Amino acid sequence: MIVIMKPSPILLAALAALPILGCAKDATTTKETTAMNTTNKALVAYFSATGTTKGVAERLAAAIGADLFEIAPAQPYTEADLDWRNKQSRSSVEMADRASRPAIACAIPNLADYATVFIGFPIWWYREPSIIDTFVEANADALAGKTIVPFATSGGSGMGDSSANLQALAPKTAVKEGRRFRASVSADDLAAWAKGF
Repeated sequence: MIVIMKPSPILLAALAALPILGCAKDATTTKETTAMNTTNKALVAYFSATGTTKGVAERLAAAIGADLFEIAPAQPYTEADLDWRNKQSRSSVEMADRASRPAIACAIPNLADYATVFIGFPIWWYREPSIIDTFVEANADALAGKTIVPFATSGGSGMGDSSANLQALAPKTAVKEGRRFRASVSADDLAAWAKGF
């Protein structure tokens, strides 16, 4: 059974005030090499194929006062692309090749502005989607000295080796152990979890 939760007026007001970093038309992924600043500002960056992770990311960003950035694919995923039962679907092919790096459509925000980067994604094949590898690997220099906190959405699969994978892609970054959330996780629960970082 699918339960659709109606957002509260307070959450909608918080989201309206939230700084959202969007895609610039025809932008490409860029590497930032500037050093981390001394603020404790946080960024919530996320990839969401169906909207589930997006909802959790928006609640997290609103709950902790973080900026929000969507890791949008240059080529959006279709329903057929996401068919995990078809070994020839785009997502199946990408996930079978650990070197796959799907292109990102958006210019990456200046990561020097942030001390902590929460990275959200759905669990695909028991790990992070390949586009998350694109984001972390392409920005490994800019993420050096920062804290990465992965979080994921899934109906039942755990984080798998996602945290270890991200640590290998950004070795000069402190990658914390990630956590999986249900789509219905509350803003209060997310804020309580995020306080640990």
